[in-house]
Amino acid sequence: MITARGHNGTVTFDGTVIVIAREGFMARSAFGRGEKRIPIRSVSAVQLKPPGGFTNGFIQFTISGGRESLACKGNRTMAAANDENSVLFTKAQQDVFVELHDAISEALVAPTGSAIDPADQLQKLALLRDQGILSEEEFAAKKADILGRI
Repeated sequence: MITARGHNGTVTFDGTVIVIAREGFMARSAFGRGEKRIPIRSVSAVQLKPPGGFTNGFIQFTISGGRESLACKGNRTMAAANDENSVLFTKAQQDVFVELHDAISEALVAPTGSAIDPADQLQKLALLRDQGILSEEEFAAKKADILGRI
């Protein structure tokens, strides 16, 4: 289990469910206190933007069928601050959020024990590659692994 405490919430991932918990002043002003539970099977992508010199970073979950707000470059952190599926973090919190991102990215392409369509897995991998989450080399290695199991 990985728990990452951010600027406007805490994200916990146990391998099957992502929980975004909000409490305190930031929770009241944006989304309300409480927890949002997102099954990993409902997540189509995860994005990580590292903090910059004057901005926080964020982790954002794209939910199948969801409508995330699109923002032009330079406004992505502000858009993420208003997205209930995002949590902001500072440079001091970055390492645990990178670890969280990597674990969730791995879970998105890992078999869950049930019959998984290899074409669906390859499609998810391509999405992660196109979003810059996976490098071309990582994509090729995971693709070879999936095709080797067929």
